[in-house]
Amino acid sequence: MLLQLSHLTKTFANGVSALGPVDLSIGAGEFVSLVGPSGCGKSTALRVMAGLVSPSAGTVEFPEGRPEIGFVFQEPTLMPWATALENARLALSLKGVARDEADARARAQLAAVGLSGFENAFPRELSGGMKMRVSIARALAAQPKLLLLDEPFAALDEQTRGELNDDLIRLWGEQNLTVVFVTHSVSESAYLSTRVVVMSQRPGRIVDDISFARAPQADASRRFTAEFTDNAKRISAALRGGAA
Repeated sequence: MLLQLSHLTKTFANGVSALGPVDLSIGAGEFVSLVGPSGCGKSTALRVMAGLVSPSAGTVEFPEGRPEIGFVFQEPTLMPWATALENARLALSLKGVARDEADARARAQLAAVGLSGFENAFPRELSGGMKMRVSIARALAAQPKLLLLDEPFAALDEQTRGELNDDLIRLWGEQNLTVVFVTHSVSESAYLSTRVVVMSQRPGRIVDDISFARAPQADASRRFTAEFTDNAKRISAALRGGAA
């Protein structure tokens, strides 16, 4: 078991009860999507996992020790004055990794997300999808075991979003990642995941935990299969139940 949330709740200073109680176990190598209505605490749960937000009650445990964690936000959050390479090595530079090693790791991850040749490009010279690729490369350069993504593709066009879905599946397999992915999209969660955790309206609780029979593969034609349609229907039904 990589991660265990136990009786987790979060109430903010303004009195808004955002989350919980939530109990959730995530095993190494899983690709888990969190889906639910807006404001149900999906992003809060992700930030608690990352240690960016403290829970009001309950625990976050890493039974085998806290792994290296990468976080990809909804916006790319790139430094506009820095090149793609400089942005991708940012976390390594902050950790004091030697410049040559940081550059090599950042270059390798930029190549892994399809940005070879764009190392010296500035954010203003990149499309929205390319900026997000830099953001993913930055998270992966730290060689995380746990990758957390907070609706990273929500603002992208459908074609770019589909391409990045496939890239993420490939990276998950190639780099032996455990992934927790927040999305509003039923289709996206059904395509990407080994499990989909469905949350209720605020305060977010888990109303269903759906595991799929086979691991995701980067194959767009899968979206037109009966299996995919059935999986999407199960998620949609759970969402309706949670909303009720």
